[in-house]
Amino acid sequence: MMLPDPSVKYRPFVAVDLPDRQWPNQRLTQPPIWCSVDMRDGNQALIDPMDLERKRRFFEMLVKIGFKEIEVGFPSASQIDFDYVRELIDNDLVPDGVSIQVLTQARPHLIERTFEALKGAKKAIVHVYNATDPVFRRVVFNVDKPQCIKIATDATALIKQRMAECPETDWTFQYSPELFTSTELEFAVEIVDAVAATYGPTSDKPMIVNLPATVEIATPNHYADQIEWFCRHVAKRDSLIVSVHPHNDRGTGVAAAELAVMAGADRVEGTLFGNGERTGNVDIVTLAMNLYTQGVHPQLDFSNITPIMREVEHCNQLPVHPRHPYVGDLVFTAFSGSHQDAIKKGMAERRQHPDAMWEVPYLPIDPLDVGRSYEAVIRVNSQSGKGGVAYLLEEEHGIELPRRLSIEFSQVVQEVAERTGKEITSQMIYQAFADEYLDNTSPYALVNHRLSSEPDSPRVHLEAVIEERGSRETIHGTANGPLAAFIKALGAHGVSIEIIDYHEHSRGQGAEAEAIAYVEVRIDDKAVFGVGIDESITSASMKAVMGALNRHLATHKEAAPNVTAETLK
Repeated sequence: MMLPDPSVKYRPFVAVDLPDRQWPNQRLTQPPIWCSVDMRDGNQALIDPMDLERKRRFFEMLVKIGFKEIEVGFPSASQIDFDYVRELIDNDLVPDGVSIQVLTQARPHLIERTFEALKGAKKAIVHVYNATDPVFRRVVFNVDKPQCIKIATDATALIKQRMAECPETDWTFQYSPELFTSTELEFAVEIVDAVAATYGPTSDKPMIVNLPATVEIATPNHYADQIEWFCRHVAKRDSLIVSVHPHNDRGTGVAAAELAVMAGADRVEGTLFGNGERTGNVDIVTLAMNLYTQGVHPQLDFSNITPIMREVEHCNQLPVHPRHPYVGDLVFTAFSGSHQDAIKKGMAERRQHPDAMWEVPYLPIDPLDVGRSYEAVIRVNSQSGKGGVAYLLEEEHGIELPRRLSIEFSQVVQEVAERTGKEITSQMIYQAFADEYLDNTSPYALVNHRLSSEPDSPRVHLEAVIEERGSRETIHGTANGPLAAFIKALGAHGVSIEIIDYHEHSRGQGAEAEAIAYVEVRIDDKAVFGVGIDESITSASMKAVMGALNRHLATHKEAAPNVTAETLK
């Protein structure tokens, strides 16, 4: 049960004394150094840790994406990890320029086992850690501050010695004061300074200092304050690569990482899509694509993001949420009517100005940039409106509805959506359109027509054959155009139809192209729409009129006498 006063049980974080903080004025103009920890930190968080086959696939994918630093395991703690590290090295599977990283606790026998796993590696990062926060010092390990520092420096000295014994490897040393965010800042600097003094980094050969939010305990700005304070006070800052490793316990891991880089961090450790212990690690895909949307290339390639997601799902045996930023199945999808209308208009403007800056409402990024299509941008359910319906008809079926017809037809689709309670697919929308407007061939249908023109005159004469329930009648009309002549011919036989609005366009290209015509007509003082499709625009226009007439008769069964079968005979 939640406490009425949680302050009696939970202690709020204490703000960093940093009144002249500089990070809020910074902008991210270049990517950090990226390190994937999917195969170690992420792997340790899986219900079923990866076997060798899944590890191989994951590593190959990370290399293809462009990672230059990849934490491949915890070889001193797992035989599978040890064997996999050996496989990478023995089979020369690590490309030039890529460093493999391994983790070890600050214990001599585990460090020795780690170096056994790394023997013969081209480039390797040895990452050692020990817990530094006061609760772990007191409760878990029962050590004081000097003893905690000695654990770290002894491990550092042993690692430095083993590195010197294997000069064929290009080594990098990394130290993490685990639980940095809940460690006293002064002590975090003290222990890192002691480790650095033991290892002896230089500006040409720096060491990595990783400052993990092992458990996210505060707001992202607090983490940024901690990073900036640390960077100001640590010795040998120019010989350190400051790395962050945010977790996501408060749901703000991405923001914490971004602000930490603004505060001076050089490097980010995280996983693809945020897999990790509890609520996960920081999501490198989101971080990278956030940079991309601000015009900064992250130096990671997510041009075909869906296969990457599927591969991660296979290797982790965990699904990626459909709303996950940039990659989820629904992240580029709008169901809301107002959103759909704005997207439709934005995409129309984009087609007119394809080289302009990306400014499409509700879409922070062009789906094409990450290998996604526009097909799922707009989907229709009971929450949708005319914009979404019109967009799908236009994009997938080449039907460009006039505005008033779009409004009318959206009500047809809305009724279907509310009746079924489900999403309405593009094919369902087209079928509803065909049922409502294209298949209205009863009681009247256009059989054929013939046009002739008068010499030196814009007027044309139309002879058309109309069929009504198997009976055919030839009608005639003359006017300044084929459609006007058709209306005259119908009027001469007692059918009074007035054209209110007319639109036409081609559908398709080349020999397969069709013409589609839309008419809004007035019959018996009632407005009604009709649509016609034919290879000939003239035939399409006449079919549209006949469709409107049939729709009117179907809706108003007791129509005026001048709109009956008899009046056409």
